Amino acid sequence: MYDFNGKVVLVTGGAVGIGFSCVKEILRAGAQGVTIADINEANGKAAENELAKVFGSNKVLFLNVDVTKQDEFEDAFEKTLKKWKTIDILINNAGTFNDKQWEFQIDLNVTAMVRGNLLGLQYMGKDRGGKGGIIVNMASILGLQETHTLPIFSGTKHFTIGLTRSLGTPYHFDRTGVRIAAICPGYTSTPLADYIRQTDAPFLSPDLWQLYVKGDKDIPKQPAESVAAGVITCIKEGKNGSVWVVENKEHYEIVLPDRKTLRK
Repeated sequence: MYDFNGKVVLVTGGAVGIGFSCVKEILRAGAQGVTIADINEANGKAAENELAKVFGSNKVLFLNVDVTKQDEFEDAFEKTLKKWKTIDILINNAGTFNDKQWEFQIDLNVTAMVRGNLLGLQYMGKDRGGKGGIIVNMASILGLQETHTLPIFSGTKHFTIGLTRSLGTPYHFDRTGVRIAAICPGYTSTPLADYIRQTDAPFLSPDLWQLYVKGDKDIPKQPAESVAAGVITCIKEGKNGSVWVVENKEHYEIVLPDRKTLRK
């Protein structure tokens, strides 16, 4: 069983929603410190202040970071190491729903996801002088199925699962000592989820938004805390390359079938 005591964690997009809930649960589990890397400075400062009141001012470091920029993302690793001398866990949580601005969505959900994994391997990998560690990549249940309302977003999350499974193979683990897993949340109540229910701006067309809102009424909602609980279990128990679903307030590992078993 994985022990969080004394561990240092870097969470991207950690100022609100799922990321913030993960930070709280990780600190409750006994982590030495958490770096919140988030592009929204106001939210980040508020999160840092709130957490300091509960866990102490020496437990949290907020950094204003745009993970789509290599230098800023790498600087977050450097500053975390400077403060705590180690990085044990990386949670690649930063992401967006925005099919209309699909190029930006791919920059954040795909390119920055790759960047986070490569930086995690660089700074934690045993082959680079590190001591190994854990990377958790935030995907979605829409990375496990098709969806007509958010096809590009769904594609980015399919990518995250594929990246996780491919980096989470024995070859890479034996070389780096870094265990990698993916979390696939179901519908979760967050500021971002609330936003896309209220406007057609993130959708390719207004009719897709209307279909989304219509279908949204029948989808069970879960709080961000449920996803954070799934992340904690994944870190403690998840095998390298594993994929976890968190929906309806429960979490469980899934096994993706070999393509040959799917042949018609």
